[in-house]
Amino acid sequence: MINSPLMTVMVDAVRKAARGLKRDFGEIENLQVSRKGPGNFVSAADRKAEEVLKEALMKARPGYGLILEETGNIEGTDKSHTWHVDPLDGTTNFLHGIPHFAISVGLERDGQIVAGVIYDPIKDELFIAERGKGAYLNNRRLRVSGRQDFADALVAYGTPYLGRGSHGRLLKEVAAVMAVSGGTRRFGSAALDLAYVACGRTDLYWERDLQTWDIAAGIILVREAGGFVSSADGGAEPLAARSVACGNEVLQRELVALLRKANAS
Repeated sequence: MINSPLMTVMVDAVRKAARGLKRDFGEIENLQVSRKGPGNFVSAADRKAEEVLKEALMKARPGYGLILEETGNIEGTDKSHTWHVDPLDGTTNFLHGIPHFAISVGLERDGQIVAGVIYDPIKDELFIAERGKGAYLNNRRLRVSGRQDFADALVAYGTPYLGRGSHGRLLKEVAAVMAVSGGTRRFGSAALDLAYVACGRTDLYWERDLQTWDIAAGIILVREAGGFVSSADGGAEPLAARSVACGNEVLQRELVALLRKANAS
């Protein structure tokens, strides 16, 4: 594991927030839920978890800025550092009683993601990474899958919410990938999709129309596990593009080429 002061701060914050999420998930029927937009729900649990994370991170690093899913942006006095915080990635899964969701916290320093933590509280799986120090799941060092043949690859993808993004484009992309891959999966949590590529459970993942808090932590996890991450169009800056395509060097390159071809037709 990584025992740096920074990682201690991040892990302590997500574990503290996770306690409330686990309690609320056990009482899913009693949650007060409001509509945030078509097909995109926000719960009382989401807001409580974000408040816990915000307080913990601001106390430990008081000058750092924050980009939070529910609260928005909080400017810090330290302009070099920004937290990207998703208190509940996989909200729809959570609200339907599906035990597949996570807390995600990434740290950006001078425009680069330098540390990330993704915690699945139901499975008690803690994914962590820090630049130059590797990526880990609990106490195990992570490496992306070594598969080289796209026909053997298990590919995860995400779908846009109603009214956000192009379903038509996605259908073309999925059709192209399904025709040549070993299988496709749609899990419902971008953070865990990235974490699963980092640990080799899936070989590839792509998604568009994302926010920085969805992918900041996962980007460094994949890179520190030896993987390659770009935008879905192959650009070098997935955070700016709000999209991602990742996997090992060989398969990631093939995935981007497939997506480009699908959109050119």
